[in-house]
Amino acid sequence: MKQVAGGAIVHNKKGKITGIFKDNAMNLIYRVLPAPTEAQEDQALQSAMNYVAARGVTSVHNVSGYMNVFERARNNDNLKTRIYAGMMLTEWRQLDSKIKQQGRGDKWLRIGGLKEFVDGSLGSHTAAFFKPYQDTPGDSGFFITSEKELYSRIKSADSAGLHVMTHAIGDKAINTLLNIYEQIEKENGERDRRFRIEHAQHIHPDDIRRFSELNVIPSMQPYHAIDDGRWAEKLIGEERIKTTYAFRSLLNANANLVFGSDWFVAPATPLEGIYAAVTRETLDGKNPEGWVPEQKISVEEAVKSYTVRAAYASFEEQIKGTIETGKLADFVVLDQNIFEIPRTQIRNVKVLRTVVGGKAAYSAD
Repeated sequence: MKQVAGGAIVHNKKGKITGIFKDNAMNLIYRVLPAPTEAQEDQALQSAMNYVAARGVTSVHNVSGYMNVFERARNNDNLKTRIYAGMMLTEWRQLDSKIKQQGRGDKWLRIGGLKEFVDGSLGSHTAAFFKPYQDTPGDSGFFITSEKELYSRIKSADSAGLHVMTHAIGDKAINTLLNIYEQIEKENGERDRRFRIEHAQHIHPDDIRRFSELNVIPSMQPYHAIDDGRWAEKLIGEERIKTTYAFRSLLNANANLVFGSDWFVAPATPLEGIYAAVTRETLDGKNPEGWVPEQKISVEEAVKSYTVRAAYASFEEQIKGTIETGKLADFVVLDQNIFEIPRTQIRNVKVLRTVVGGKAAYSAD
């Protein structure tokens, strides 16, 4: 089978297809899958909202897809999780038209974001690096979207005043994206655009300061650090892991560090994410002092990244992210004070109640 640009169809030594399709090659599968019914979509959304509410989540950023499902639920007053919804960057004209016709939404469903991919992932060897992988010396990953296409699409969407948030994992992908963001800001002029880099996992040391300088948001997922930490060094070596999931370095450089889950790739469990960010103890228990321990941060810093900084990442910090007069009544009640217990116990804390808009979205009673 012919290979796909920005993707890979994996063959075995005999040349036969293994069934593994990477990145853009996955579209060969997706395009022949039968579409779910509206009833199935609606039930899936309700199940997802119940799931995240039980884990202490009041708001989510859904980076692409399911816009019709969210709008249907909003119109029927069936949302109990606040959603910042986006579309794929290639659909920016459709989103621009939707916003011009009906605005950016309300406190339950807000629209405006656009998602794109620069590269793939570390585990699949599709994240783009300047230097080759340690275990596959002839391979340094690849771009899913070309640099030329990225620039053209992002500039067009930014010219329309839309919010761009782009997946980039390897140091070359991150560097390229920062360069594009910087160039577009110079060409399109200054405004409060809040460009985001989703994941920003393996940053070249020279690029850490640029997140703050360019006001680019590193939108990261701490759980990945304690998962990938079991095997990442074998893939990229001792030197590059020093700025892998560089939470402390980014905060020290005054970056607006935002945390999320990447669900369903990783669990939608903020308490586990906080635990991961403050302990960096890998899932296999082999790093009790933390994997790359110099990148650990405090509990307060981690909580801010899940709350007020996350609200900033969707232009909503004026209405959510902190508990204060005039803001939305969204909060979570826990069975222990995570600021006082040992850090290692945070992942075991239970959610007693999740309140959204002053109403219980979940109760353990």
